[in-house]
Amino acid sequence: MDAPGTVGEVLQHARQALGAVSQTPGLDAQLLLADCLRTTRSWILAHPEALVNGDGGRAFQEALQRCLSGEALPHVLGWWEFYGRRFQLSRQVLIPRPETELLVEEGLAYLRANPSRRLALDVGTGSGCIGVTLAAETADLRVFATDRGTAPLRAARGNAARHGVAARVTFVQADLAAPLAGPFDLIAANLPYVPEETLDELDVARREPRLALDGGPGGLGLLRRMIDSLPHVLAVGGRALLEIGAGQGSAVVGLAHAALPTAQVNLRSDLAGFDRLLVVERRP
Repeated sequence: MDAPGTVGEVLQHARQALGAVSQTPGLDAQLLLADCLRTTRSWILAHPEALVNGDGGRAFQEALQRCLSGEALPHVLGWWEFYGRRFQLSRQVLIPRPETELLVEEGLAYLRANPSRRLALDVGTGSGCIGVTLAAETADLRVFATDRGTAPLRAARGNAARHGVAARVTFVQADLAAPLAGPFDLIAANLPYVPEETLDELDVARREPRLALDGGPGGLGLLRRMIDSLPHVLAVGGRALLEIGAGQGSAVVGLAHAALPTAQVNLRSDLAGFDRLLVVERRP
């Protein structure tokens, strides 16, 4: 659609086109148009008769073509929502997933139940969505956040500033928790856990940074190293929360018991019923 059209016409055209590359073409079209017109999705839905032209119309056509060429919608937008907040993204950063909100909810529940424990570690922070959200939801929490890449750390620092928690979140370029001594009361980690042997078969590997997905053989490489480090960085009485892949539950439970024999170890399932979170509570 090169000629100007109404919001309703533009959305209909985009929805039909996006049907070939998206499972939610209507929603994607609305988000794209609202972003390009610098308005809200609710305004878009309430004004189907409004004309789309000028710079906003041209920006929308360019954004639509990027989506149709296979680029992920959040990377086209440059942001994605997580736990009610908008996080800025780059193509070097993993897109925040709804299932990761389970980790945040478990972390917040622990912090509410333990008001004297206020030192947290976010390992593999990426966009910073976990560490920044924990800090934003807990006014006196101090967070250290690590990542191997400079691009993710740059994005995470920007998100911390955007959400008003930069003074309480310290970002460190590091391999897992290696340079930090702790002990930390709460450790949160959404590390790569996709098995390297299946990665090439997945569409996500062509749309998102491979480094943020590749978990090594069986997907357990980084998870194993992180669990093995818990005796050195997790405080007694502290809790570690590690997001895992479906089918990895029994393996990571075994690793956790080997690393901390006296710990209480549990699994939490996501809304689809898959094991999604390893919960390790360190006991004396």
